Amino acid sequence: MLSEFSLIDRFFARRAAAQSPRPAEGTLGIGDDCALLAPPPGEMLAVSTDMLVEGRHFFADVDPEALGHKALAVNLSDLAAMAAKPQAFTLAFSLPKADEAWLAAFSNGLFALAERYGCDLVGGDTTGGPLNLCITVFGSVPPHAALRRDTAQPGDDIWISGTLGDARAGLGVLRGEWAADAGDTATFRRALERPEPRVVLGLALRGIAHAALDLSDGLAGDLLHILERSKVQATVDVDAVPRSEALRRLAPDIQRRCTLAGGDDYELCFTAPVAARAQVENAGREAAVAVTRIGTISALESAADRPAIGWRDAAGAPLTLTLQGFDHFHAD
Repeated sequence: MLSEFSLIDRFFARRAAAQSPRPAEGTLGIGDDCALLAPPPGEMLAVSTDMLVEGRHFFADVDPEALGHKALAVNLSDLAAMAAKPQAFTLAFSLPKADEAWLAAFSNGLFALAERYGCDLVGGDTTGGPLNLCITVFGSVPPHAALRRDTAQPGDDIWISGTLGDARAGLGVLRGEWAADAGDTATFRRALERPEPRVVLGLALRGIAHAALDLSDGLAGDLLHILERSKVQATVDVDAVPRSEALRRLAPDIQRRCTLAGGDDYELCFTAPVAARAQVENAGREAAVAVTRIGTISALESAADRPAIGWRDAAGAPLTLTLQGFDHFHAD
């Protein structure tokens, strides 16, 4: 039977050592009481933590390899939103039992993604208990290049990477809220279980975008965070919000619900000046991901106004929509 330390050594410590056989000067990974990290000269550490809880963020029967991928992907997505380059991460988790097959698959998914982005596992903790995963990720970014939520400017375009809504569509299919054919169901489930962090795009947007965040809780809720921090408002063309061909085969009201308030997309939502449109499109090509302009940032009309999103259709007609992002303390 695996002990805590044999579990760590077999599935995580050895894999972590293989990732980074020659640590950078001034760094120290797994094997001591603390990890030591040093960002490149002139750069700052970007740090983010995300927790995934069984029954809240994933189903009990999820493929453990996909879960390993997603656990790190949602954290790398935060670095992407800040235009930070991944550097290292820690992993803390509780497990109901030390299942060797489960741990092998989970660590395979985790390290496959970590190796793609040169992000080393440098520490963590494990214990028995309900399945719960917590990753803290570290990146580096020059202070002037970090993309923040409080720097959107009136006149900026609003952009989205990739497509929105497939993850929420997958959740709906798995819950039995709506049906889709086998091919579309596979597309939706992959989006839900294997999000792709837009790290390359985030780095390419340095010096181009003004403000950014990743869409974890839905466009309606997350875009509002930029507006509130930047003290501006937005107009969004609902029909311009990018969606997959699979999602377009669902009913229009389901499409709108999934794209605008679905959550779990982990695409980037960012603002950039009109003069930078060609640069944004070039950044998308460099990162091999589509980027779509969906709206405009504008100034608040008076000091008494609150930041808000004005929804419009393709013809510019206003839409009255009641939308809110995912709430981690209330079921969707």
